[in-house]
Amino acid sequence: MPVWDDLVGQERVQAQLAAAARDADALVTAVEAGTAPPAASKMTHAWLFTGPPGSGRATAARAFAAALQCTSPDRALGGEPGCGFCDGCHTTLVGTHADVEIVRTDLLSIGVKETRDLVRRAQLSPAVGRWQVIVLEDADRLTEGAGNVLLKAVEEPAPRTVWLLCAPSLEDVLPTIRSRCRHLTLRTPPVAAVAEVLVRRDGIDPAVAAAAARATQGHIGRARRLATDESARTRRAAVLKLPLRIDDVGGCLKAAQELVDAAAEDAKQVAEEVDTKETEDLRAALGAGAGTGGRMPRGTAGVMKELEDRQKRRRTRTQRDTLDLALSDLTGFYRDVLALQLGSSLAIANEELRADLDRIARASGPERTLRRIEAIIACRNALDRNVAPLLAVEAMTMSLRAG
Repeated sequence: MPVWDDLVGQERVQAQLAAAARDADALVTAVEAGTAPPAASKMTHAWLFTGPPGSGRATAARAFAAALQCTSPDRALGGEPGCGFCDGCHTTLVGTHADVEIVRTDLLSIGVKETRDLVRRAQLSPAVGRWQVIVLEDADRLTEGAGNVLLKAVEEPAPRTVWLLCAPSLEDVLPTIRSRCRHLTLRTPPVAAVAEVLVRRDGIDPAVAAAAARATQGHIGRARRLATDESARTRRAAVLKLPLRIDDVGGCLKAAQELVDAAAEDAKQVAEEVDTKETEDLRAALGAGAGTGGRMPRGTAGVMKELEDRQKRRRTRTQRDTLDLALSDLTGFYRDVLALQLGSSLAIANEELRADLDRIARASGPERTLRRIEAIIACRNALDRNVAPLLAVEAMTMSLRAG
């Protein structure tokens, strides 16, 4: 199937990328044939994909990268780049293409060292493909220094290098970088479109797919996880019970503690799966093998300490991501309450909790519900500023009780 099939509800963006891929193909073909390139082209060397979480920013960037590397013979007969079946498309989509570097981070930021490595790679000519493509899925996590390093590469690109940057919004990228990129905005996909994709691509039962898509309000990744992972559904159900447990101060503090503990447990589970293997692999690479009693060679303590620091930052990022997901679910709960209070025709995301939603809606007014949503937003902002998670969540639960 074409590479664009994974883009859900993004017809306008898909049309723009397909047109640019056609012009990019014509440009490379002209260069290889030694003829004059097209006079006008929709292709450019730097792109910035923005949109809310779950809109498919990284999916769009990968699909475009695959279309740029498409080697289908049908192109010579008028076929569109991005067939999805040729070696160029397939290896790009699975992440093994030699000329496509896909960068994502499980840490809190992307530093100068990593960015310099990317810039050096971007100066190389394509080895086997038609373009050298750098997909930076977390451009919003570039430090200021890393952003300045990247700026030089975006200002003076190599002839056949393309930068594809992804971020939640324009404000998350340095003005000097975004001014040199072509900007594409993705929207939140319609709930019905997300449900249809879950059924068609993942074979999920239509009723389960519809419920997951509605609960996550069009977030593709979260909807798929909710539809396929029983533990994810259990955790979400526990989070949505929080508004019912904050009738007194003790209940607020206990609910906050349980929410933070659950996030820490998730981070610990991820760490146990990854950290042990990373540590063992590094120890073996440094020579702490059999016959040494497990002792590390001299001069390797710094390397091991660097790995430990990286793993600690990853655990922090995982805990924050888990908390942020819980806060998103809470926001959806109070959004449903507000919709009931205002008599809105909007579909209720948490239909299975209709009785609880009705009870809370009757017990307070829209003003108190808006203040509660603001308290959740304030908690998310506090976590972004490195406030201790327990303090931030306790302050939020107390504000939810007060309304």
